[in-house]
Amino acid sequence: QVQLVESGGGLVQPGGSLRLSCAASGFTFSFSRYVMNWYRQAPGKERELVAVITTAGSTNYADSMKGRFTISRDNAKNTVYLQMNSLKPEDTAVYSCNANRVAFGSIYDYWGQGTQVTVSS
Repeated sequence: QVQLVESGGGLVQPGGSLRLSCAASGFTFSFSRYVMNWYRQAPGKERELVAVITTAGSTNYADSMKGRFTISRDNAKNTVYLQMNSLKPEDTAVYSCNANRVAFGSIYDYWGQGTQVTVSS
């Protein structure tokens, strides 16, 4: 059974930091073969892509997160991370990780349940 389990969310003051983790298990293919993404969804807003890390380790970020957020992965631990610094109230959202791979004509796309991040004084 495929599982993506996020952790590390919580309440933090503006300017603070959090490190989110997403542990994967049960994948059909090796974890290293999946593109890993972090998304977020704030109340009343659409889900938005936060950061991407490819199988080769290349990264990309939404403009508002560049310079503040860092995505990384540890393939030995089947885990992807999101280091979030200089947090702002507008970063408040449920953060979810996503794994996807296209192989042999099929799309493998998995989601975690999400972890709440609240930035408030």
